[in-house]
Formats: sequence, C-alpha cells, structure tokens
Amino acid sequence: MFLFKRKVRIETERLTLHAPMHSDYRAWVELRSSSREFLTPWEPTWARDHLTRKAFTTRVHWARRLINEGSGMPLFLSRRSDNALIGAITLSNIRRGPAQAGTMGYWVGLQHTREGYMREALSAMVNYAFTTLDISRIESACLPENKASRGVLEKCGYKYEGVAQAYLQINGRWRTHVLYAALRNDRRGKTSAG
Repeated sequence: MFLFKRKVRIETERLTLHAPMHSDYRAWVELRSSSREFLTPWEPTWARDHLTRKAFTTRVHWARRLINEGSGMPLFLSRRSDNALIGAITLSNIRRGPAQAGTMGYWVGLQHTREGYMREALSAMVNYAFTTLDISRIESACLPENKASRGVLEKCGYKYEGVAQAYLQINGRWRTHVLYAALRNDRRGKTSAG
C-alpha cells in the first residue's frame, strides 16, 4: 500500500485543496465528463481510457508519489460548503537548488467558471509555494486566446514574460503559448502582453 509521508491540505475561504483520493472518482468523472467540450480547446488530447477507474487510480498514485518526493503538488479543489469537486490545480516540475522554481497548471469545471474559485485557489497555492515550500518562481503558460486564464494569472500577481512557440500539444496540435511568472520578491511592477 502506498502511504502519504506528507499530507497536504490548504483551506481558503470557500475551498479545500487536497490530494486526490480514490473516493473522488465518481465526482471527478462526472465533472470531467460534463465539462469535456469546455475543456477540450485548452487541454492535451485525453487518452482513450481517461475517464476509467483504472486511469484514475493511476492518477491518485501519481499524485501521492509527487507529493511524497517533493517534486509536485497535484491537488483537487472542493467547495467547503457542500464538498463538491470543482476542479484541480497542480504545482509540478519543482526544481530545487539555484532555481527554486515550479510550474503551475489548473482547470475548473464548466459549471464553476466565473465564480472566482480559480483565483482563490491559485492565490492560495502561490502563497503556499512561496511561504511553505520556499519556491522563488512559479511559471504558468496558456493559449494566447484564453482570456479567462490570462486574467486570473494577472489578478494573482503573475507578470507576462513572453511567448513560447509550439510549447504544448493542445487538442492534438502543437500550440504557441504566452508565458507568465509569479516571483516571491517581485519588483518588476505591472507588465502586460499588450
């Protein structure tokens, strides 16, 4: 049995950020299924078995391994008022030593958009990374036309840094992304993509 060496639980005003558990499967598959059309333009192509219990079990073990190793923090977002699963956020590719950096990615289910949940979760994760994990730089990337994602990054203190050509395969195509970063001690002032 794979046990957590480190438990991660972050509480915000309306959310609990927690590692995925086997008991989250039904809520996760329902949320991903109902949001598939909404998420498809922004995500890598789903594997054929993406929504299966076996794939989810692998996801739970992967998340636990990353947390235990200290190389990532894949967390689910649950609404505190009713424990509804609303999305996920992942701090991954944590690099120690001179870099002290990581990469943040996230998604929210269609029915939970435009309610400020991702801003709340992202702000909490950035704070946790800076204060508890001693991360100095958090990078995020999104498609240039994803105005909602760009807006939440900017509201959470991220600054626009540039463009990466053919950065990720999204929905089956290599796509250019805009790059943002949040710095623990940021003196850059306001920047924008223009």
